[in-house]
Formats: sequence, structure tokens, C-alpha cells
Amino acid sequence: MGRYLNSMVPFEAWKQIAGTRFFVDKTSLLEDVFNAVEIDGQKSLCITRPRRFGKSVMANMVGAFFGKASDSGSIFHNLAIGENENYRARLNQHNVIFIDFSRAPRDCSSYGQYISRIQDGINQDLLDAYPEIGIHVSGAVWDNLLAVFEKTKETFVFVIDEWDAVFHMPFVSRKEQQEYLVFLKNLLKDQVYARLTYMTGVLPIAKYSSGSELNMFVEYDMAVMERFSNYFGFTEGEVDRLFDIYLGTTKNPKITREDLRIWYDGYHTVSGERLYNPRSVVCALTNNQLANYWTSSGPYDEIFYYVKNNIEDIRDDLVLMAAGDGVEAEIQNYAAVSMELNTKDEIYSAMVTYGLLTYADGEVFIPNKELMDKFQELLMNKESMGYVYRLANESKRMLAATLCGDTDTMEEILEFAHNTESPIFSYNSEIELSAVVNLVYLAARDKYRVKREDKAGRGYVDFIFYPLRKTADALMIELKIDSTPDEAVRQIKNKDYALRFKGKLGEKQTYTGRVLAVGISYSKKTKKHSCKVEVL
Repeated sequence: MGRYLNSMVPFEAWKQIAGTRFFVDKTSLLEDVFNAVEIDGQKSLCITRPRRFGKSVMANMVGAFFGKASDSGSIFHNLAIGENENYRARLNQHNVIFIDFSRAPRDCSSYGQYISRIQDGINQDLLDAYPEIGIHVSGAVWDNLLAVFEKTKETFVFVIDEWDAVFHMPFVSRKEQQEYLVFLKNLLKDQVYARLTYMTGVLPIAKYSSGSELNMFVEYDMAVMERFSNYFGFTEGEVDRLFDIYLGTTKNPKITREDLRIWYDGYHTVSGERLYNPRSVVCALTNNQLANYWTSSGPYDEIFYYVKNNIEDIRDDLVLMAAGDGVEAEIQNYAAVSMELNTKDEIYSAMVTYGLLTYADGEVFIPNKELMDKFQELLMNKESMGYVYRLANESKRMLAATLCGDTDTMEEILEFAHNTESPIFSYNSEIELSAVVNLVYLAARDKYRVKREDKAGRGYVDFIFYPLRKTADALMIELKIDSTPDEAVRQIKNKDYALRFKGKLGEKQTYTGRVLAVGISYSKKTKKHSCKVEVL
């Protein structure tokens, strides 16, 4: 058993995951891999997903299944793949070369050190496994693999994890990135010894070079490719099952099923199926606590990195997305070698690739509360966001004024917002007014769960602010254009919207604070906002 060739690591890593309480059986992926290789003739598969979406888990599973290093039948036999009648004919029948490109040698400071460790390691493994072949440890790894094939007719399954890690390493130059692509080409392209290459990463490979280094791969991303889409991220049914396990094994459950949807749902497959962030769901259920598990590894500056080159065009869209609306975008394959992101489509494509936005039906969205919190941080902490930053920081004052019924201050802040030169303040529809209202109440998200167009009484109210503390005041906000705030409040009362807070079946908690009806109107004729706050 070697470090790369027939390593024990994929099996041991997979075995640990398969034994956990919140394990999700995704082994049907293997059947799709069988079909891709044996029926469709696709020997080189590249699956790209945002980080923490289960790529490494699945790579370890593929290595554990195909590899000869360990007998993994005791695990796979009781999983979904065990129902495939031919699965035992494929199980543990292959030499697997497993490479995690995110790992570098100690004190690595050059691309030469990095790539030599991999080549020398594979060559040494080949020498140990085939001492009679005459392996040259200092030679090209593809020459040695070809020599093994010519003498033994044995083939290899390559499992490559984090293929794009090189493009994030500070010591690797642009020229060396191109050398790396040539290395992969020499290793994998048209090589008879390569039975299958299963490769994962965050970044797509389609635009990495003008040549044909990696054009043997069929790429499967989340935004535009349907195949393999259900294997990365958790589906509704899978989260349902995990939640049942959570309820049955947790002494004092503090999380509701709806909580999981609000915090971690919101991604989409091409076919329209919704997906949850798997790492965050598992961490939340394991810890019995909702938190920003996926985004905790990166501050809001990570989002700012993508928008900083085109704030003028992007910030109005961010206002709409922070209000829960989608923004039209044409998603393109994004390449990390393109360091400058200038157009909106380039920026949004990159953000979808990294999982900071989700894409469905031609529009990009902020997927869930976990990401919404990070966008809120951006809007409230980056002065370069201009008017968005200034209004977001007025939002604490707006909330305080609303809670004490200070309509003069509310109207003053809304006038300040409207005097900003931005097309979003033209109020051509209530959607734009909703976006502005959401912005001037942005700070309320720290104390409230905000829902737009929520069902209440005999209709839908524009905004409901559910307090996180049951003793705090709840807000119901109705918006009107060319009407009056009195009419807005009258609608809240006449349609019994407040029933939402009076023992609604299935609500987790009973609210004991006040319920405030808030009417906000705008007159296109007078260009004035008017507000009214009334206790229901």
C-alpha cells in the first residue's frame, strides 16, 4: 500500500463518515459513474461544486469502492449501491491512484517542490508495487505508468480531489499554472492506462487555457448540468430523514425543520430541485444550534472581493437581493485565471461558482439566512458601497423609531433614501419600494426573522418581522404607492393579519409582546413618504 497508489486513506476516511449519526447515503453516484464510463464512454469526469458541498466525501467514497487497498464490501453491501446486481464485480477491483492536490509538502515555497512531491511519491509507489518493471523514480510518472501497462496490462483509476488548489497557492505563478495543466494533460489525456479519472474541485476547467490540455474531461457543474446534481448537497427528503434522526437522538431539540430551511436551503439543481448546504445542516444538528457554519471560515470581505471592481453597477442589485428578490444574470463558466472580474455577469458567475449566490430560472439570489448575514455585514461595513452603506447604517435608527411610533423620523429616513441618485428609488413598482424598506430595516435582522409576502389572516402581508425573543414587539408592514399609510394599516386590520401571532397552529413559540401595524406609503405626485404605526 502506497501514499498515492492503493492508499488506505480514502477507505478509512469514508468508513468514518459512513459510521456517523447524520450520514446520508449517496452511493448511487457510483452507478452513474459506471454508466458514464461503460455505456457512454466518458473516461474523464470533472465535478465542480462550492466548497463544503461534499466533494471530498464523495471522492473518498469513489476511492474506497474501486480501490484494492481494503475490502469495503461490509460497508457498501448495506447501502444503495448494494442493490446493483453487478456491483460486486466492480468492488475493490482496481488500482486507484488518489491525489489530493490541496496538500503541499512542509515549508513548500515553490511549484517545483509541490509537483515533485506528487510525481516522486507516485513513482516510489509504482517501484514498490512493481519492482520487476524497472521504474525510474526520477522519471516522468506517465512514462512509468505506461511501462507498467505494457508489461502487465493493468489499468488505473485516478481519483483527484481539489484539482484547482494550485490556483489558490501564492507561490505558484501564472506560468506555473499553465505548466500544471500540461502535467495533468500528460498524466491523463489519451493514456491507455487510465481506466477512469474522477476529478473534483470548485472551479470549472473549460476556460483555463486556449489550448486543449484538459478537453478530455466532461464537466458537471451545479448551475447548468443536471447529471450528478443530487449527489452534492442535501435534498428535501434527505434533510427530512436527518431531522427525524435528530429528534430521536437529541435530548432537548432546539431546532425546527423550518429553521433548517431558512438557514441552509436555497441552492438549486438545473432541474429545479432545492438543495441544502450539507456541512451546515450536519453541524447544526450535531451541535443542536443554528449558526453560520459554512460562512464562518470567511468574512464578508470574501464577498467584497468579487464586487469591488464594479460597485456602481452591483450595489443596486445587492439591495434587491438583500430584500429576497432575484436579479437577471447570464451565468458563464468562470475561470480563476481571470483575476479581473468587471462585468456583472462575470461577477455573478464567480459568486455562483463559489456558492455565494444561487442561480435559478435566469436569475441569481442570495440563497439563505446563512449567506444573507454575510451580505448584511458587507452592506453595513463597507463605506465604498456608498448610499447602500449609509442607509444600512440608518437602519438601527429606523427600527427604534418604528418601535416607539416616531413617524417623523421614519419619514425623514425614507426621504433621505429617496434623495439618493439610483434607479431603484424610482418606485416603478412595490418591488422597488420593498427593496428600499428592507434596506432601511436591515439592522432588524439581528433581532427579527424577516419574511416577505407572508401568509397571514385572509391575505399576504408585505413584511412580517418575527421577533427572536418572544417578549419583543412584532411588526407587520404593509406598503402602498399613491395611497395612504392609513389605508395600509386598515388593510392589516381588515384582513386579520395579526392572527399570525395569535396561536397559529404549528408556530414554535407564542409571542407576548405587542403587534405593531406599520403602514408606509409613497406618493409619486408629491414625492413624499408617509408612515403610520398602530398597536393591534
